Amino acid sequence: MDWRAIACIVFICTAVNHLGLIPTIERITKRKLWVIDCPKCLTCWSVMTYQLVTNCNPLLSLAIALLCSYIALWLNLFMYAIDTLYNRIYGKIEDYTEENGDEASAEG
Repeated sequence: MDWRAIACIVFICTAVNHLGLIPTIERITKRKLWVIDCPKCLTCWSVMTYQLVTNCNPLLSLAIALLCSYIALWLNLFMYAIDTLYNRIYGKIEDYTEENGDEASAEG
């Protein structure tokens, strides 16, 4: 069992949903993709598939997949928190540059 590969699967499944790739695919195909639309479901099924392909015990595969889906839930929340913090900081920087731009145009 390669934990690095499993960690990569969890991150990729969560990031793909967080960055909006899945809704874009749904919009292009005009179909609702129920299982991969949720980061927990996509993570669970991807880890389960990876574990079964690498000839792991099915019961152990299920336990690891469920644990990874729980981790994906928290990772998604962490990504949302970072996104919110970034938007706040960017908004303050943007407001600051607009104020400086207004002052520079008033002086010139």
